[in-house]
Amino acid sequence: MSTSPLHALADACGLLVDWVDVAGQPRVVEPDTLRALLAGLGLRADDERQCRDSLRALAAQPAHAPLRTARIGEWLVLPAAPGTACEWQDEDGRRLAARVDADTRVQAPAEPGYWQLSWGGDRLAVAVAPQRCWSVADACRTSDPHAWGLALQVYSAGSEDDAGIGDAAGASEWLRLVAHAGADALALSPLHAPRARHGGVYSPYSPSDRRFLDPLQAAPTHVLGPGASAALMALPSLRERFAQLQAQPLIDWNASGAAKWQWLRTLHDRFDGTDDGLHADFLRFREEGGTALADYARFAARDHGDDDPGLHLFAQWLAQRSWSGLQREARERGMGIGLIADLAVGFDPAGAEAVAWPQAALHGLVLGAPPDAFNPDGQVWGIASYSPRGLRETGYAPFVQLLRAVLRDRGGLRIDHILGLLRLWLVPAGAAPGEGGYLRYPLHDLLNLLALESWRHRAIVIGEDLGVVPPGLREDLASRGVLGTDVLLFSRDEDGRFLPPGRWRRDAVATSSTHDLPTLCGWRAARDLDWRERLGLGTPAQLRQERTARRAAVVQLRAACGSEGVAEGDPWLDALRYTARAPGALALLPAEDALALGEQPNLPGTVATHPNWRRRLPQPLPVEPLQQSLLAFADARHGARTEPLA
Repeated sequence: MSTSPLHALADACGLLVDWVDVAGQPRVVEPDTLRALLAGLGLRADDERQCRDSLRALAAQPAHAPLRTARIGEWLVLPAAPGTACEWQDEDGRRLAARVDADTRVQAPAEPGYWQLSWGGDRLAVAVAPQRCWSVADACRTSDPHAWGLALQVYSAGSEDDAGIGDAAGASEWLRLVAHAGADALALSPLHAPRARHGGVYSPYSPSDRRFLDPLQAAPTHVLGPGASAALMALPSLRERFAQLQAQPLIDWNASGAAKWQWLRTLHDRFDGTDDGLHADFLRFREEGGTALADYARFAARDHGDDDPGLHLFAQWLAQRSWSGLQREARERGMGIGLIADLAVGFDPAGAEAVAWPQAALHGLVLGAPPDAFNPDGQVWGIASYSPRGLRETGYAPFVQLLRAVLRDRGGLRIDHILGLLRLWLVPAGAAPGEGGYLRYPLHDLLNLLALESWRHRAIVIGEDLGVVPPGLREDLASRGVLGTDVLLFSRDEDGRFLPPGRWRRDAVATSSTHDLPTLCGWRAARDLDWRERLGLGTPAQLRQERTARRAAVVQLRAACGSEGVAEGDPWLDALRYTARAPGALALLPAEDALALGEQPNLPGTVATHPNWRRRLPQPLPVEPLQQSLLAFADARHGARTEPLA
């Protein structure tokens, strides 16, 4: 690596000058790109003098961090003399005596938690983490779990009063079905609070604030009872509008959002001033939410242009109670895990989360991905995140607050693009995907905090570890109990042959597909390639080559299913059985594959040209194919037939 002042400055603040692409080729970030990235990190680097000045400024910053992290029993080096007496104190006030050893170290307590370590006149906050996250075995109370569940795009799951946008009521129908079939989990798409929608373009992975929920996916009738439906029926024009929107096969986010907000506003007006148990519960919710909730409500009121923070407090309460009620139902139905939340990797650069933590958020830089085999042009996601320095200087408060919010009333957490705990691909706002670079993150500290909050909330953790995965990262995640993700379409050997399920990772969740990939039926029919051809994504020669490879892969998968002994005549069900036989503790069946649908929820690299995040599942749900898929998946996981669907 070059030792130029520019490269030295980049390395000092965590930017990778040299990196290796998906094809194993070494790459070097261009100087102009480095300068733009450094500017986004608040560092001047226009010439060598500025680089040296910025380096001196970095070196002069205080080394003391507001929060240290450690595993249970780990040794921490202190700026104290050997033999110095120390005292640990936990959140409940319990005290433990300790002493600095000959190497100026002190040992962390054997119990996880947030501790205060004091010696002399000094004091240090330390997050002491367990060795591993909460596991599927812990959740299901068995040493050798073969749990399974269903992955659901919430907005697609219709219900009677959803205004054309799926909600907790629609998810509850799926919960009942999969619990009856013996499932332990229902994995949900992100439920984060969005910005006020403009232009009808929506993605659950581009939220305003991940600490709060999308009110449009609340189920008011589940919280307020029949009175919520009565309020809707009292507005005939709105009820008719609901029916029209619910009949559409694709979501009209602007129209549906406006209709649902009209209903929520009506419910708020009627609810305000009541003095029953529900109102007392709302007051408790508002008090527990504190300043963060109040600040969010004010932001949302400005963003929506209604100047009514009280409405947004009420809407958040409805959403939180809707989903906490569903988790309670999951446990009552015997599901070991219940709801699995999905955590988006970033947030809108002008959204409420960015406003809440301006000292920690990145400014002028957005997240994306470099070119890879699946996205040859790379990706720019248009979302921001936190800077490593900002996280350290705030004692990781934004990260801890976020984890507590998304883990509340959940049995698990899926972290989108978990590679971001180690490094994120940053692109200057307005630049092309390839005009970016990787920024290192404090993996050790972030994993400690993740394990601690997982343990405190009794929730498993799944990481989406797909794409350009740095060497050793999967092993680091597995050692801390973070499950990886094995996808059928990607689980192949060096020659492209499908790996037998027994060779899939034991420390990963198995799934037939994801929201960014073709469904099983769509993959066999090459629907994704049809879309790419229609939209001009790729040259004719490239697409012809991919179609030829796809036809061969379809034949190979059928042969693999035969070799595994799961070929019973229907390629769709055979592939589900093949996936379900993976040795990991948990397997997830996407709802689209459970219904043998041909279209995928999202086509990466497109915005308005493909109906991303707009497809609704069929209503009513077709019982026969759903019964077949759930029974096939459950049989392959447990080797025993469950009862037919109710």
